[in-house]
Amino acid sequence: MILKKILLFGSLLIALNIGAQEKKYAFSLQEAISFALENSYTSQNANKEVAKALKQRWETAAVGLPQIDGEISYQDQIRQRQTVLPVSAFDNTQNTINTVERFFEGATRNNTPFQPPSGFIPVRFGTTKQASVNATLTQLIFDGSYLVGLQAASSFIAFANTQKEKQDLLVIEGVTNSYGAALITKESIKVLEDNITVLTKNLNEIQKIFENGLAEEESVEQLQITLLQVKNQLNNTKRIGSLSLQMLKLSLGIPLENKLTLTDSLESIAAQKMTSDTVFKEFDISKNNDYKLSELLIDQRRLENKLEKSRLLPSLGAFLNGSVDSFDNEFNFLDRSQPWFSSLTWGATLKVPIFSSGLSGARIKRTKLAYEQAQISHKENTQRIRLGYEDAKSNFEFAIDNLKALKQNLALAERIENKNQIKFNEGLSSSFDLRQAQTQLYTAQQEYLQAQLKVIQTNAKLQSILNIYNP
Repeated sequence: MILKKILLFGSLLIALNIGAQEKKYAFSLQEAISFALENSYTSQNANKEVAKALKQRWETAAVGLPQIDGEISYQDQIRQRQTVLPVSAFDNTQNTINTVERFFEGATRNNTPFQPPSGFIPVRFGTTKQASVNATLTQLIFDGSYLVGLQAASSFIAFANTQKEKQDLLVIEGVTNSYGAALITKESIKVLEDNITVLTKNLNEIQKIFENGLAEEESVEQLQITLLQVKNQLNNTKRIGSLSLQMLKLSLGIPLENKLTLTDSLESIAAQKMTSDTVFKEFDISKNNDYKLSELLIDQRRLENKLEKSRLLPSLGAFLNGSVDSFDNEFNFLDRSQPWFSSLTWGATLKVPIFSSGLSGARIKRTKLAYEQAQISHKENTQRIRLGYEDAKSNFEFAIDNLKALKQNLALAERIENKNQIKFNEGLSSSFDLRQAQTQLYTAQQEYLQAQLKVIQTNAKLQSILNIYNP
């Protein structure tokens, strides 16, 4: 009875664990994008980068704020250091001799009497144990590199924020492409299954006609070849569809074992993109993230050069040190009666660069050359971005025109296939003609689906260049 309860409880825990792990998601394209901007691995890392930049700015600012360091130390001299004093330093009286002898009683080792060196007497000063508590306050008063560092930290935050914007747009573009790729396989499977249904019906009919001696065996074989090819294509598309859905989950940041349902259709998204005004928007290059990153890189190189120049300036700092010390031959430092001696010191430090054997000059020239390189690269990047925009705009316009043309081609292919189907059933055309019309129809169907996906992809690319977040 107890064993049954344990097994039942274990099964319940397993069921609850599986239920907690397996989640179901259903997204439109817009919902998928919104989800990915919060939960995708790329977005999470981009948010971390911005947070790191903010911490780095505070790290830089904290260098110029007061710093307090504390230290607690304890020393135990296992063998105390000795020094010597001339005998003439002591009065030649019995009391002095007795005092010195008592002072050096500990110097006797291995029952050997103490023998002072001629003319000198060895002595020990201080106690064997010492405890200290020390605290130091430092404050930077002026440092040119610190001021430049603050400017560089702000520039780095702007760079991180711009980089995050770029990553967000890449997430939008990636999710849009993955969503469209998953939809095209879904639509392809549906089309192929419909084609198989029609082909199977045709094959059954022509098989009966052949069995009655009213059709040639070649007609049956032609349809069998077509049916086998379409079935093979369907199986391959299903495998691709499963992989496409997994890729979309990865883009969204969803565990691969969870279920995902797509609520939008390929045709509706393509129609929405075709009617968008993206292609008519004026291109403002200053809003492009690659352009902004290129400008920020110039600013960073300028600050690097400024930093090296600032190192030639003097730096000034101040400090305040306080300490308490205690001395004894026994460890009595925790006793309240143990005496402690305090001290307090303040001071300032001025550092002035004088001579560096040309090191500072070389660094200044090197950073200046890097600054000039960044300016040249910015000019090139500006031209590349403009060219990229023109290319993306042209591709989007061509994708729209191509989709319209392939939609007409698909309608024509459907009519041609339907006519050949009627002629074949009436014995007015051969199975070869029918197969050719069917192959032409199937090609037109796939080309039309691919054209819809192309409209979606090229629109996403153009939106990314224009820095448009709304799909």
